[in-house]
Amino acid sequence: MAKTTIVATIGPASDNASTLLALHAAGMTVARLNGSHNNLDWHEATIALIRDTLPGLPILLDIPGRKIRTIQLREEPTFNVGDHLILTTDLSHDGSEKVPVNYDQFHSRLRAGVRIYADDGTLSFVVENVSGKDVRVVAETAGTLKSRKGINVPEIDLGQELVTPRDREMIAFARQAGVDFVGISFVESARHVEAIRSLIGAATPQIVAKVENQGGLDHLDEIARATDVIMIDRGDLSVETSIDHVSIYQKRIIAAAQQYGKPVIVATELLHSMIESPLPTKAEISDVTNSVIDGASAVMLSGETAVGRFPVEAVARLRSIVTLAEIHRHASAPALANAAAAHNDLRAATQALARTLPISKIVVLSRTGYAARLVSMAQIQQPIIAVGNDAALVRAWNLLPGTVGVYLPQVDIASDSAGTLALEALWASAHVTPDDVVLVVLAANNDADASLSFLQTVRVGQLAEQQAWSLAESQEAA
Repeated sequence: MAKTTIVATIGPASDNASTLLALHAAGMTVARLNGSHNNLDWHEATIALIRDTLPGLPILLDIPGRKIRTIQLREEPTFNVGDHLILTTDLSHDGSEKVPVNYDQFHSRLRAGVRIYADDGTLSFVVENVSGKDVRVVAETAGTLKSRKGINVPEIDLGQELVTPRDREMIAFARQAGVDFVGISFVESARHVEAIRSLIGAATPQIVAKVENQGGLDHLDEIARATDVIMIDRGDLSVETSIDHVSIYQKRIIAAAQQYGKPVIVATELLHSMIESPLPTKAEISDVTNSVIDGASAVMLSGETAVGRFPVEAVARLRSIVTLAEIHRHASAPALANAAAAHNDLRAATQALARTLPISKIVVLSRTGYAARLVSMAQIQQPIIAVGNDAALVRAWNLLPGTVGVYLPQVDIASDSAGTLALEALWASAHVTPDDVVLVVLAANNDADASLSFLQTVRVGQLAEQQAWSLAESQEAA
C-alpha cells in the first residue's frame, strides 16, 4: 500500500455510506469537506455519516476564511467576451441582474481598470466603473459565473480582517462537530495561524495552512514553523501570483514543509478531467507523479470526488499513480543525513535504522503527535503505527503519510514499560505479528535531536516468548 495520503472531497456525488466505503477501499485516507459549499446542516449530517461509516477516518473541514466568493445564485449568468456584468455587495440580488459577492467592502476597494478573476482564474473581467455597491465589469473571457466561486483581485490589497466573523462561526462549528483538521485560506503569517489556534483552544482540530498567494510565499518559513500541515492550493496560487511559476512554487513550498517536518498536501485539478471522463490525461498523471517525487505527503481530489461522475475510479487511479511514483522516489532518494536534515535529527536516525536493519514496522509512542509526525516524514518504506492516549489526536495521525493511528488509553506513554505494553496490545490486535522486527520510537520532548529520544529494535516473537504473553489475556486487556 502506498504511503502518500489521499484526501477526497465529499459532496453530492459521494455523500452516502456505500460510496464512502468504496472510496475508502479504493484508497481514500482523509475526507475533506468544503465549508464554502452547502450549509452547516449538510456539513453536520455529512460529518455524522462519515463518523458512522468510517470511524477512524480523519475529517478536514476547509473553512472559507478571507476568500471572496459569489453567493448562492438563483440564476448563474452566462456571457461572451465584451459583455457587461455587475458584481455587487448588495446580497438581495440573485444573479439575474447582478451577482452578489460575500465581502461587504469589495466595492469600496476597486477602481476602473483593475482586473478581476473568478473560478480559479478561468474567468477574467476588467472593472469599467464603480457606483455605490455595484462594480460594473467587462468580460475578457466567455463563460458562466456560478454560485460560490472564488473571486481574486491580485493587484489590490482588499483589506480584509485576519480572522473574519465567518471564521469564528466555522471554528466553533468545527470544534462542536469534532473534525480533525481545519483548512485556513490565504494564510500569510504565523500570526494568522496563531490567531486561529487561539480560537480553537485545544489540541484538535489541527491547522492546515493554505499557501495560495504572494504573502504566503513571502512568509513561507514562519508559516511552516507555526502550522500543523501545509496545503498548496494551486488554483488560487496560480491566479494570485503567476500561473507559469506554479510548479516552481510547489517545489519551494514542499521543500519548506520538509525542512520543518510538516506534512504538505498538493491540491487542485490533479485529475480534473475525471470529473467527466473515466480516464485521466497523461499530463495529469505526470503532474501527480512529479508531486509525489517532489515529496508531497498527500494529494487531494476536489470536484473529482465531490461532483464528478467517477469518484471511486478517480481515487483508485490516484492510488495507482502515487504507488508507482513512490517506488521511484524511494529508489532514488538520498539519505536524509546527507540532505537538509541535521545528522542527529530524529528523522535521519529513524531512516538510517530503517534502511540498514531488517525492520518490518515502526511503532511510535507519541503524546502530542510530534514524534509521529517526524517519523512519518523520514522517507521510509516500512508502515508506521503511531500509538497515543488522545483519541482525537490519534485519529488525526492517520493523515500522516504511511501512518496508522492506534488509540491505547491503557498505556502510559511516559512510563518505562510503555514500549512493552504497547507492543503487547498491538500483538493482541494483530497490528504486529511474531515475525515482525519492530523499531520502537519515543521522543522525550518536542526536540528533533535523536540523542534525546528512545529508539529500540524488538523482535516481537522473541519478546512475546520472554514475557509469556497469552493471546487470550492480551486481547482481553486490549
